[in-house]
Parts: sequence; C-alpha cells; structure tokens
Amino acid sequence: MGSFSAFSLLRHAIGGNRHWQRHWRAASPKPSYDVIVVGGGGHGLATAFYLAENHGIRNVAVIEKGYIGGGNVGRNTTVIRSNYLLDGNTQFYEFSMKLWEGLSAALNFNVMFSQRGQIVTAHSADQMDAFSHRANIMRLNGIDAEILGRDEVRRLVPYLDFSDTARFPIHGAILQGRAGTARHDAVAWGYARAASGHGVDIIENCEVIDFLRKGDRIVGVETTRGRIGAERVGLAVAGHTSVLSRKAGLELPIESHVLQAFVTEPVKPLVDHVVAYGADHFYVSQSDKGGLVFGGNLDGYNSYAQRGNAGVLQEVCEAAVALMPNISRLRLLRHWGGIMDMTPDASPIISLTPVPGLYLNGGWCYGGFKATPASGWCFAHMLATGEVHPLTRGYGLDRFRTGHTLDEAGAGPFAWLQ
Repeated sequence: MGSFSAFSLLRHAIGGNRHWQRHWRAASPKPSYDVIVVGGGGHGLATAFYLAENHGIRNVAVIEKGYIGGGNVGRNTTVIRSNYLLDGNTQFYEFSMKLWEGLSAALNFNVMFSQRGQIVTAHSADQMDAFSHRANIMRLNGIDAEILGRDEVRRLVPYLDFSDTARFPIHGAILQGRAGTARHDAVAWGYARAASGHGVDIIENCEVIDFLRKGDRIVGVETTRGRIGAERVGLAVAGHTSVLSRKAGLELPIESHVLQAFVTEPVKPLVDHVVAYGADHFYVSQSDKGGLVFGGNLDGYNSYAQRGNAGVLQEVCEAAVALMPNISRLRLLRHWGGIMDMTPDASPIISLTPVPGLYLNGGWCYGGFKATPASGWCFAHMLATGEVHPLTRGYGLDRFRTGHTLDEAGAGPFAWLQ
C-alpha cells in the first residue's frame, strides 16, 4: 500500500497533476433550471447540496464568476464557534455547530473539523461579568460554556503574557470547548463534490451580469456564458451582494469592507486552541502546517479588493505581540483579504425579497464561514418551499424598516471589546 501511494504521488507530480480525479463535474450551462444559486462559495455550494439532499431538487445550477474556493470561503481564518448572545443568532449558530460536527460524514469528505476549543481572554472585572452573562445565555440554550479564572487560563495557554508588565493583565476567560476550526478549501471541495454527485451543475468562470425578467418577476440570469432561465434565483455572493442586488432593483443596507488574515512561518506545536484577545481585536490558531493563522479588525474603508493595507497589518501585529510576546520574531509568510458584506446590526440576511423569484443570502459580516452549513440548510429550505425557515425568522430584510434588528454589533462576535 505504501509503495503504491508513493508511486501514485510520483506519477501525479511528474504528470503535472493532469491525472487527478475531479471532485465535481465540469458542467456547461443548460437553457434553464428549477433553481439557480449565484455564488460558488461555501454558502452557495451548501445551499445546492441541501436542495438536493433535503428537498430532492436536483435540477440546480451553482454559478461562480471565478473558480470554486476563490472567494471568502478560501479567504478566512477558519474559526467555528457558537458563542453568540442574542436570541435568534444563538440558536442559529448552535444549529450550524451541530451540522459541523457531522459534516464530514454527511459529505463523505474530510473537512478536517478540529474541535480544539476557543478561549477568549478577559482583562477586567467588568469583562468577567459580561462573560458570565454570555456563558449563562449559552447554557440556557444548551451550548457549552465555561468561565475560567486566571490560574485556569494559565494552565491551558501558558504562552500568553501573564507577567507583571503585561499591557492588559489577564483576569480570566470564557471557553467554548466544542469550538474550533475546519479546513476551508476542504469545505468548499466537499460540498461541491457532494452537490455534483446529486446532479447539481457547478459552472465556473461564469459571471452574472444582469437578470432576466418576465414582468416584475426574475426568471433567470444573463451571464458571460449566455442566458440561463430559472424558476427561482438565490444570491449568495458575500461582498458583492449589493452590486448584484442593485441590478435587480434592490438597494440594500450593506457595506463591503476588507477583512485581512495573516499566516506566519511554521513553528512547532504551540497554540492548541483558538485564542481571542479580549483587550483588542485579535484572534489566533495554529494550522496543521504549523503556521499561526490570525486576524483582526476591518480595514477602515469600503472596498471590493481582496487585499489589505499596512495600517491594519501593524495594528494586528501589535496586538499579537502584546498577547504573545514569544512570537515577536516570527516572520509573516503572506496575508490576504476577504470582502465582508456588513449590515447595520452585524447580523445576516436570509430573506425573501420584494422582487418575485429573487431570494437573498448575505450580510454575514464576520460570521460567514462558521455559518456555512446552517446558512445552506436554511436557504435551501427557503428556495425549495418559498417560506422562511424557523431559525432565520429574525434575518429578514424587513427588520431594517421596522427596527426589529438583531444588534450583534454591540452584543455579538466581538462584544468583549465593548
């Protein structure tokens, strides 16, 4: 078996990978489909898979303007957690966590889900109180949460700065033991492979440039590869949501921003958990290759570019060294940017729209990767039935008109900074 594997690797290497088996079919557009999902990222691929798997709808096309894995699904820090606070988000992200826990089996593809746990450090008595509040909410919703004292944190993550000269002394932390990471490209490939196996057409290098209409109704898309009809069209295009929605006549309360991520040269095993810094916007984990993967805050301007700037690089590295002085001499190998579609309340949108035939999945802010399975599950339900899934009742577009927002901007992913 070992010699066969070695021969196989050598054959592929010499052949320039020409003989690798494709994970999904290279489909060409058909004249029409029951459902078109625009966007071949994690959310779009998951939607297509669950349309087929859960609802038996297989005459589906996923249309991607570039290549599978080229957008946000391949441009993130891979963190998965369900430590949200507000009713609506709490249940949704915990449902996503449960799907993650069975995802490799469901797709018959190893997405490398590692439940290493997430620790968020606290740096004041007030922050410890806020974490206790969050932990109680989580427990009431059946989500694991532990409050750790300073000594318990030190035993788990001794490489943090516990010295008397620490810029922000560590008082304790909140731990979600089931949180962790997954391999982002494996997630994209796994969903693409499983969807294609169900008969879904995955069409790459096919950009949507407009919508086809019959009266007020959307009945398909105009693409760089021709016109494609559909009974229903779902948008799952992350940072370009506002661009495509505008072509359909929708003005959305969304801004697109760049969120950078970074990876260092590989080192021996050091960071066993996902660690988030409660005194600043910084979070870090260690990849299977040994590099430290970390990120921070948004760049301070609107952009559709998949690159960052030196200002945020400096801020993130300052936070990294303040929390972990022992990494100050590591070299950065690369950094990249994902395009975040930010809503006013930092909660997502999975919604029917005022345009018949058009359905919306966007506004994921910082939470897109971890939401991938639940987002696809619930959006597929909407596209299949025309009705809102119970878990996403709070994610409708109408909330911005009525004022019934889910303000995770002040209570959610980075509330420990407040």
